[in-house]
Amino acid sequence: MELTFTCAPAHAVTNPPRQRAPEGSCDSHFHIFGPYDRFPLSATRPYTPPPALIAHYLDMARTLGLTRRVVVQASVYGTDNAVTMDAVAQFGHDNARAIVVVDDAATGAELRRLADAGAVGVRFNAVSGNGTPVEQLESLARRVADLGWHIQLYMKGDVLMALAPRLATLPVPLVLDHMAGVNAAHGPDGAALSAALRLIEAGRAHVKLCGYRASVAPYADLTPIARRFVAAAPERCVWGTDWPHTQFQTPAQMLDDGMLLDWLSEWVPDAATRRRILVENPAALYGF
Repeated sequence: MELTFTCAPAHAVTNPPRQRAPEGSCDSHFHIFGPYDRFPLSATRPYTPPPALIAHYLDMARTLGLTRRVVVQASVYGTDNAVTMDAVAQFGHDNARAIVVVDDAATGAELRRLADAGAVGVRFNAVSGNGTPVEQLESLARRVADLGWHIQLYMKGDVLMALAPRLATLPVPLVLDHMAGVNAAHGPDGAALSAALRLIEAGRAHVKLCGYRASVAPYADLTPIARRFVAAAPERCVWGTDWPHTQFQTPAQMLDDGMLLDWLSEWVPDAATRRRILVENPAALYGF
């Protein structure tokens, strides 16, 4: 059956950033899609992306200087983590980890198998859906705590605020996707950002500085948001490309990953702090 894609593909060629990432830098958030004859999409997926294959990803990562990677299970595959775990195996366990999507139906043996193959966390996606319901937060947190996993959360800021009391009691660390789902238009003192900072400053959470989903073009309002997170807790910030950028429906909207790394240089002018975000923090969080 021929698929009708609802997203634009990532750029075939990535423009080099003004400054390559330092040695050991980690892309803490991206997805692999396909090949679809081996890894068919979920029938209940919320969108249909074009294939985003390992060779294409590696071309981009080499251009930026990224040598460590965290493959994040996307909603288009539901709880079938085969494509994500295959990617980790191909990248090599020394330099790759996985964030998987499982629910209460997963057996203990299945969780252990995923951990042994490189999984380090479970993702709750309250934006795209087709994954683990937030009602299972506590039950899954208890089950993965002994594995040393964390819970990664993709949710809008208002949902994060509503769930914050529950999140503060979970027995595992948290990682907040996409700048904690805040709306950059609300500025660096917005209520959702403040709620996220309380979790971060309490030592409960890290935040991913994958920022463009918090804004719209020309994205200038992202700078004060990113700098607020970094100023509050530079030791709890990581960065990722979010390749292949499934938010965009047309090639004209598509962002270049070299430009995204340039944004990080603008948000974090200090080279030592930037290295902390790209190298040291993800090494500790993901176990490189």
